[in-house]
Amino acid sequence: MSGSQERPLRADAARNRARLLDVATEVFTTRGVDVPTEEIARAAGVGVGTLFRHFPTKEALLAAVMVRRLEAIAAGTAELAAGADPAEAFFDCFRLVVDRSAGKNEFTQALAAAGVDVHASLQESTAAIRDRLAGLLAGAQRAGAVRADLGLPELLALLVGTGTTMEQLRDDPAARERIYEVVFDGLRPR
Repeated sequence: MSGSQERPLRADAARNRARLLDVATEVFTTRGVDVPTEEIARAAGVGVGTLFRHFPTKEALLAAVMVRRLEAIAAGTAELAAGADPAEAFFDCFRLVVDRSAGKNEFTQALAAAGVDVHASLQESTAAIRDRLAGLLAGAQRAGAVRADLGLPELLALLVGTGTTMEQLRDDPAARERIYEVVFDGLRPR
């Protein structure tokens, strides 16, 4: 929710906001960030005025979608971190972060081009994800499932690189799976 709101949204307004975020997430992820806001409002079944009441600019909508996606990733990593098998949790988390980050670069570039400080607005969610990744990495290393010489900076770079690779292979599930196999083989101890 926007920090500028002082009272909770009415139930119908909250539903409209959630629906707009659902539709915008799907549309921006599958078709890119250039889709007009009018089209998103129409697909969500609301008027463009309703969209702009919740998100005064397209950039505000993009930022809200990014925050929501990062919060979902953070929640997913928390759930996986609570799992019993550290190796399984680590590799499942790697997949989750890569799969749910589709389109992130395009979102980030669009927001930066509009003058939005992306890193500041996403700092809290990003920090939570980094902390969980560090814990999952340490647990998988203690279990002997991930090579001991891998640090968090390298893991983050691998996640970004794998995510970019997967975007290129969006329509080829078999190739995507082969990429995961290659990356996971490289992460395991020799």
